[in-house]
Amino acid sequence: RLMPELPKFDDEDLKSYGDEEEELALSPPAALMSLLATQELLLENILECIPVGEFAVIQPLSDEFCLVLGYLLTWKLTLAFFKAASSQLRVLYSQYLRRTKSLNKLLYHLFRLMPENPVFSGPTSEVPNKDTKTFFTEELHLDVK
Repeated sequence: RLMPELPKFDDEDLKSYGDEEEELALSPPAALMSLLATQELLLENILECIPVGEFAVIQPLSDEFCLVLGYLLTWKLTLAFFKAASSQLRVLYSQYLRRTKSLNKLLYHLFRLMPENPVFSGPTSEVPNKDTKTFFTEELHLDVK
């Protein structure tokens, strides 16, 4: 709930960024970026022996699973923050992510975590002779009970 409210504080400081020749960058919330940097290092240690194109098998409810889930949820918060920011702020934030290579790391991690065949095994009506359901063809309902 808080992430969409945070860019408003940077909007006030945006006027102080002048027409300098140096390419400007502005960090998203420092606490979020610090957490993301720590998670990137830990995730890189887990996935270091897996090349891009192959996928890692992460057992549910293991320590690795919790780390990966935390990393992806941190990115979800970051994207919610970006969505709420003005286009001028998005440019500055994206420059920061480009400099820290965080977005590149996210893509490398995603391509190592994504299963080769993302078959959907959730509650669906089983109809014979129908195409296999995947996470890309089905809508997920993530209700907390």
